[in-house]
Amino acid sequence: MASTRIYRSISSAGTTTKATFSAWVKRAGLAEGFLFFSKESGNENFRIRFNPTVLNIEILGGGSVTGTLSTNRHFRDTTSWYHIVVALDSTLATADDRMKLYVNGVQETSFSSRTNPSQNYNMRVNETGTQYIGSQETSNYFDGNLAHVHYIDGTAYAASTFGETDSTSGIWKPKASPSGITYGTNGFFLKFENSGNMDLDSSGNNLSFTTSGTPTQNVDTPTNNYPTLNKLAPSQNNRTGGNGNLYTGDSSNNAWSSFPSTMACESGKWYFEIKDETDWGSTSDSTRRYGIVDLSANISQSLASAGDVRFSDSSYAYAYMNESGVRTGGSTISGSASDHPTFAEGDFIMVAMDLDNNKLYFGKNGTWNDSGNPASGATGTGSVANLASGAWSPYLEVKYGSDTASINFGQGYFKTAVAGTNADANGHGKFKYSVPSGYYAICTKNIKEFG
Repeated sequence: MASTRIYRSISSAGTTTKATFSAWVKRAGLAEGFLFFSKESGNENFRIRFNPTVLNIEILGGGSVTGTLSTNRHFRDTTSWYHIVVALDSTLATADDRMKLYVNGVQETSFSSRTNPSQNYNMRVNETGTQYIGSQETSNYFDGNLAHVHYIDGTAYAASTFGETDSTSGIWKPKASPSGITYGTNGFFLKFENSGNMDLDSSGNNLSFTTSGTPTQNVDTPTNNYPTLNKLAPSQNNRTGGNGNLYTGDSSNNAWSSFPSTMACESGKWYFEIKDETDWGSTSDSTRRYGIVDLSANISQSLASAGDVRFSDSSYAYAYMNESGVRTGGSTISGSASDHPTFAEGDFIMVAMDLDNNKLYFGKNGTWNDSGNPASGATGTGSVANLASGAWSPYLEVKYGSDTASINFGQGYFKTAVAGTNADANGHGKFKYSVPSGYYAICTKNIKEFG
């Protein structure tokens, strides 16, 4: 949502002393970003924002801050979903009860700054004006994913209205069908489940919204988390990243950057896809390398340097190169153009990682390299490696600023939506090409079963 916002004008005022905002949030970047902005006028508004890694809830009245919660905790995790609930009720006698913040089902009580509004104060919500989800009007866009956004006019609800603890895992999760919610005049519920109408209100109020930008529907959800490229890996040489951390982003630096994913697997069979987005323009220099890396062997050695990091120089990483061949330990181990043809801007790379038989397969544009058969098991027909035991993670490696790539772990898009609806045998993921038999998308539900 980094350049997308959803908004609506309020023509009929509701309750100005009570409201609730609930959303599941997965950050992609750590810049300032607004989750919610309710604007009556320039000097009268209510906001919920990351600033940039703490969470601020603020009321602006008459141009002055009249209520605020600013957390001591920092929200730096770009790998997982947060459940954020803000409950407002200025009619309460106890001052600290008038603004409440819940994170993953637990009420937050530690704040670096706290200003309680006076009793029965106008909280600057549900007044005539405009409400925005994902931005502060046309700036401070939220960079990341949002799911199940509830807004309630007239009632302050606790987090337990929207979420519950899983009895098996102990993890806080969304309620499939929250019940007993009274949305009030201006309340809404955005599920983002209708790809043709992403801002559809499911609250029963049938409110109309305007969407600016291009929201992308994503199968990455609070109940089934998918990996992204690790934004916090200290080897990216000022790469901007993008597209929910599934894109390397641009850079003016001519230096090697390596992007491991936020998840690694030690067993099971896994499939993912890569798109070579843009290139420096030469196949005579191998400046783009895509593959897998053993994070247990490389995270402390390679990433700690934060410099010119090339996982493919390690014997615990394997990368299909644009020049041709698969590289490990600083050399090509399978290098003929017939076995592993060169790839260029616009080409798609398939990767099948068999950690049960310790085999690795690469393909290009729908065809497996070297007559590979990922379903061949221990035979390893067309496999390029006999993998050691480890915590194997997908990764991208690029050199020049104009070398860029995207990765699809099953979320359903590269920089644009995937032209295909191929899922694994469990029904997870959305891929361009067919998932090999016995292979699965990397996601928490599949890892729980196979990884």
